[in-house]
Amino acid sequence: MATSTESVDLVGDEAATNLARAALFAALVGAFAYVTFPNPVSPVSVTLQVLGVFLAGIYLGPVWGAASLVLYLAAGAVGAPVFEGGSAGVGALVGQSAGYLWSYPLAAAAVGAVVHRGVTLRDLDTVGLPTLVGAMVLGTVVIYALGVAGLAYVLALGPVEAVTVGAVAFLPAEALKVAAAVGIVRSDAVAAA
Repeated sequence: MATSTESVDLVGDEAATNLARAALFAALVGAFAYVTFPNPVSPVSVTLQVLGVFLAGIYLGPVWGAASLVLYLAAGAVGAPVFEGGSAGVGALVGQSAGYLWSYPLAAAAVGAVVHRGVTLRDLDTVGLPTLVGAMVLGTVVIYALGVAGLAYVLALGPVEAVTVGAVAFLPAEALKVAAAVGIVRSDAVAAA
């Protein structure tokens, strides 16, 4: 009596590749959380996490970009030191930075949807600079909207003070992150020329 065994793919190659990329971008955002600069007018430090959010949306698209940030939040919630300055745990997801953190999957989805004009990935060489920058501006608006709302709620700030310390204080840093993301995305085009 002979037994026949066959190889069974539980998950397709594309899904496995996308999951690996999502995990890589989740780790990248976690690494960027260690790069912090105090902001003299805000209780929240400047980090490079938003650059990672932009890149996840741009390179992975709206679905897998958002999934990578959900994975990032889950890793931090269960204790991986991936939040600002190496912090971890559920406390970060309900503290003064909570609104910013919870906005990351939504922002990555928004950036990806604008860049790729939907959920299907397209060649980044066909994406114009205005579209690329506009997508990141939209992502920034999403992050600030939730971040400011969370900051106002947790610290009991009025609307003007919350916008000042939760958004306006970060605009110069966000402009640099947008420029860095454009440079990263366009680095292949520059190198090939």
